[in-house]
Amino acid sequence: SHSHSPLFPSKMSITQNLTLSISSSSSAFLAPSNFNSRSQVYLPSKSPSICKCIATPQEVETAYKTRVSRNENLGKLQAGYLFPEIGRRKSAHLLKYPDAKIISLGIGDTTEPIPEIISSALAKKSLALSTLEGYSGYGAEQGEKPLRSAIASTFYPDLGIEDDDIFVSDGAKCDISRLQIVFGSNVKIAVQDPSYPAYVDSSVIMGQTGLYQKDVQKFANIEYMRCSPENGFFPDLSSISRPDIIFFCSPNNPTGAAATREQLAQLVQYAKDNGSIIIHDSAYAMYMSGDNPRTIFEIPGAKEVAIETSSFSKYAGFTGVRLGWTVVPKELLFSDGFPVAKDFSRIVCTCFNGASNISQAGGLACLSPDGLKAMRGVIGYYKENTNIIMETFDSLGFKVYGGKNAPYVWVHFPGQSSWDVFAEILEKTHVVTTPGSGFGPGGEGFVRVSAFGHRENVLEACRRFKQLYK
Repeated sequence: SHSHSPLFPSKMSITQNLTLSISSSSSAFLAPSNFNSRSQVYLPSKSPSICKCIATPQEVETAYKTRVSRNENLGKLQAGYLFPEIGRRKSAHLLKYPDAKIISLGIGDTTEPIPEIISSALAKKSLALSTLEGYSGYGAEQGEKPLRSAIASTFYPDLGIEDDDIFVSDGAKCDISRLQIVFGSNVKIAVQDPSYPAYVDSSVIMGQTGLYQKDVQKFANIEYMRCSPENGFFPDLSSISRPDIIFFCSPNNPTGAAATREQLAQLVQYAKDNGSIIIHDSAYAMYMSGDNPRTIFEIPGAKEVAIETSSFSKYAGFTGVRLGWTVVPKELLFSDGFPVAKDFSRIVCTCFNGASNISQAGGLACLSPDGLKAMRGVIGYYKENTNIIMETFDSLGFKVYGGKNAPYVWVHFPGQSSWDVFAEILEKTHVVTTPGSGFGPGGEGFVRVSAFGHRENVLEACRRFKQLYK
């Protein structure tokens, strides 16, 4: 009997069963399942009798199902979330070229170590938790007072933003979804096109949209504000129908464009005239060069129409530490006069227990004079990477955007499909980028190259780009 063969542990049938159920339930969007091909390795080919132990696909199809229907809004989402899909394609590429030295300039994840002045504060807080004096449990859901105060005085000096207008969180992305919960399913949103996918996807999940319209690659009931080289990446506000909520990211992910003072003033005036609320995503504000506003609250009157969300992720390398904040001014009121901040506070208290006390200790260190200096150093390093990438594509004759105010370079491949360009770059240079169409229909024909990477990897990627496009 083969049942006791060491080649074939009894767990095998379970693994195989799992493999089959994973591959049968995975969406068509997944490339042929990698799981299957790998699990075959365990099967000794010379003993066909073993196959009897393995669950057949028919058995999987008759698996028990509950009587709970799926949330239909999740069914409207297109394929996978952009970045996991890129991860899947990268894994498939590695299976095909196991020896390839892949360089990842795709997902905007930081690569440089956290400055020691900041990490030592994280360590100190962690160790203090094992002492009687240093232990603390639940904190205020809105964040610890000293940190809220430091954020207000560092990023919003003399702008009338007070400590209790600041809500500390586990990152800007999480706050985008919490804000969507505040506004509920009866609002219409507008987004820059192209833009960070979380705005649209969270809107779909909340039930704010109609179905996806394949021909135009847009969801019904979302206002897509086209941002292109032709309009200087700032939308023509006179051509859009009135939204309730306007998501606006500056410096922008993915295009790297930063709104001027005049443009932001125009946006605030538009919101005032239409009674809309702006959610200003300023996660890259510290990458700004020149006179562009670092926060929307530099624009007079913005406190009556705007919320701002921000993050330590791309400043201090906190993508895994998780710490961000959202500013909801007291002056911002719903149509019935109720303060938006009170509802946001209620959602935070219900859906969240406050950012980690360890992360918050790190945040406080970030905002010390030495911490700020260290963060500016890391940002300067990524900005040098951006220059290298910009100059490379420039020298190859490409039209290149972004880069100056953001860690992203937006490269134009006119008339080509973004996913095709992504695939060609991956296949021929082993460099992962991000297809522009993943950020909305306005991104078609572009590819986003991220400047987050070790210098030698960025230089090597640029050498490979020069070979491919010389």
